[in-house]
Amino acid sequence: MHPLLFSAISIQGRILKNRLTMAPLYLGYAGEGGSVSEMLLAHYQLMARSGVALVMVENATVSHPDGSGSHRTLRADTDDHLDGLKQLARAIQQEGALAGLQINHAGRFAHATDQPLAPSAVKTFDRMPRALEEEEIARIVDRYAQAAQRAQAAGFDVVELHGGTGYLLAQFLSPRTNRRTDGYGGALANRERFALEVVSRVKTAVGDYPVGYRFLADEWMPDGWHLDESLPFARRLADAGIAYISVMGGTYESFGLPEVVRKSAQPGYMLDLAAAVRAEVKIPVIAAGRLGSAAVAESAIAEGKADLIGLARGLWTDPLWPQKVREGREAEIIHCTPDCGDACTRMVMKGRPAYCVQWPAEKIKEWKAKFV
Repeated sequence: MHPLLFSAISIQGRILKNRLTMAPLYLGYAGEGGSVSEMLLAHYQLMARSGVALVMVENATVSHPDGSGSHRTLRADTDDHLDGLKQLARAIQQEGALAGLQINHAGRFAHATDQPLAPSAVKTFDRMPRALEEEEIARIVDRYAQAAQRAQAAGFDVVELHGGTGYLLAQFLSPRTNRRTDGYGGALANRERFALEVVSRVKTAVGDYPVGYRFLADEWMPDGWHLDESLPFARRLADAGIAYISVMGGTYESFGLPEVVRKSAQPGYMLDLAAAVRAEVKIPVIAAGRLGSAAVAESAIAEGKADLIGLARGLWTDPLWPQKVREGREAEIIHCTPDCGDACTRMVMKGRPAYCVQWPAEKIKEWKAKFV
């Protein structure tokens, strides 16, 4: 059953036992202040125990508070957090999965600060960020490199740069959010400069160590970042030595648009983006976006649309997904479905750790008794 899903693949010397990965998913499980909590450890142990080959831990900030999406965002910005990160990497690896850490600067979406920073002063919902000075840009590039070194020192098998969801790397790339007139703005070559500087500095800092990239292929905004610019950028990432590209679409400003809400309810709704990127590069591509159907996931690999599958909320909803698929028990899978009204996201937006309303009532009860 689904032989391609359970075939091995190598990413810059790291052997993944199958084509299934856990895509990064923020659930508000870190402790207040970004520490590695008991809840976070239990969550990632369970995700690793599921049987996926790689578990990617959600965004850890490279700079606090200006780069933190929330007060519960993991931190990789100082050595004070290294012991917790080491514990987290070991917890994942001891369950048989490779461990990855995604590092990030939230930019205009940083909610741990009263004054977010961004390429340009473009209003973000009800807040106006401050445009970064060039010396601040250089400082943040260094912070990415330092955070990547901490991921390596903590024992993670791979580090991933978060260039998705409209965070800082993507903000520099997008013509919507980058209106600079210096060497970091204007033409695509200038808007790419920050991201490519980050990649270069990170790779120099970590040496022979896999660096992946969470890749925003399309903002799904009329005046935003689209495939005509993102595909050339993907080629430049591959040329720069990125280990893999993990493809996604949309940002916080487009996720709620009616047409995007309709699109995101469909199986494999980001597959066309992954396929477009994979046609341009010779490095592994991870696809995500409602790939809870094993048949759809297997076909994505068979048809050359992707090399790996990223499961996020689907795996969280049912950590037995890989086992049930392997054993031909797909009818027993508990699926993440759009008819819950995105309850987990609403919990997170209220600053509460999320649980899945699709879980059996007894599991929800046990979860609340332990963690709430």
